[in-house]
Amino acid sequence: MQGVSIEKVAERMKLKNYTPCVDLSARYITLPDINRPALQMTGFFEHFEQERVQIIGTVEYTYLEHLKKERRIEIYHQFLSYEKIPCVVFCRDLQPEEEFLQIAAENGIPVLGSSYATSNFTSEIIYRLNRDLAPCISIHGVLVDVYGEGVLITGESGIGKSEAALELIRRGHRLVTDDVVEIRKINESTLVGTSPAITRYFIELRGIGIIDVKTLFGVECVKEKQNIDLVIKLEDWKKEKEYDRLGLEEEYTEILGNKIVCHSIPIRPGRNLAVICEAAAVNHRQKKMGYNAAHELYRRVQENLANGKKMD
Repeated sequence: MQGVSIEKVAERMKLKNYTPCVDLSARYITLPDINRPALQMTGFFEHFEQERVQIIGTVEYTYLEHLKKERRIEIYHQFLSYEKIPCVVFCRDLQPEEEFLQIAAENGIPVLGSSYATSNFTSEIIYRLNRDLAPCISIHGVLVDVYGEGVLITGESGIGKSEAALELIRRGHRLVTDDVVEIRKINESTLVGTSPAITRYFIELRGIGIIDVKTLFGVECVKEKQNIDLVIKLEDWKKEKEYDRLGLEEEYTEILGNKIVCHSIPIRPGRNLAVICEAAAVNHRQKKMGYNAAHELYRRVQENLANGKKMD
């Protein structure tokens, strides 16, 4: 499994490279977890998670300083003999010993440095690795940020997804991607959508061609990534099909094992898709805040019926 290049991680997190002789672009991180090798520094290598990023903080560094030099070098040889270690990171600007760097270079293991506090660096790299190594799929659709809600518009080719997105952009909302949506599962409750680099901020309009949203409407009308909160599925109007008119029960679609609220919107001439998408986004946000208009209507009807029975 090819993961995230260490060169890419080092560049993003502005890490110092203490082993320039090791090619960072040829080594990859494949697991989003990290390991603090405190026990390994004592010589205990049972259940050693060698495929994780190894982070050395003040505790490990101070412990090593109290060991005799011969013992330290022995530990270095043991520790760095595990070739699956993707890299070792020293936090708090702690300076690795020359012997450590020499042994690491001999074994082809990168040694990096960060000025971050150990806990801060740990949380930051775990977040980044979870995002970069998350399961990913590509689907056909349009993703737009509408009032802060990530609205994924799907449907058959030519049904009007891009036109709806363009009208939303004109109304002040932001485009994330058109045509192809790359979706990553960050955790059990979060899906994040982005655009392939080659088509970022472009929209295809049949009869016109490709337009650059960022250039035409400005940087305030585009966004690089967005959590997916709601799916709107556009479909041709079918007279015989019964459509939900109350919304008492939510419908869901499953993406990468996560359930996302989904509305099926029938398309007929004269329907303003942008306004419908705006209303759906605001209504979804309102539900998350604890208010459901359908439930409120149902409560009023039940209350009215109960009052009518009392008068009888």
